[in-house]
Amino acid sequence: MSPVDFQTFVISLGSSALMHMGAIPHPDSGRAELDLGLAKHSIDVLSMLEKKTAGNLTPTEAGILGSLLYDLRMKFVEAARK
Repeated sequence: MSPVDFQTFVISLGSSALMHMGAIPHPDSGRAELDLGLAKHSIDVLSMLEKKTAGNLTPTEAGILGSLLYDLRMKFVEAARK
């Protein structure tokens, strides 16, 4: 495994949210599984990180986090409508 940095950590949380929204398969089962509660939890964790790290991130890190949160929130709304 590669070393964990902020960007890797954020992307990992984003991947968890996508998995819980059924957008990517679960690594163990290989099947898409829907759990909107866990997806929301991952998005909430990322949102908390955004607030707590405001002003302390590089422009690249802040951009990745902001873009990821926007995309996840849009996908969450779409998944919740199904």
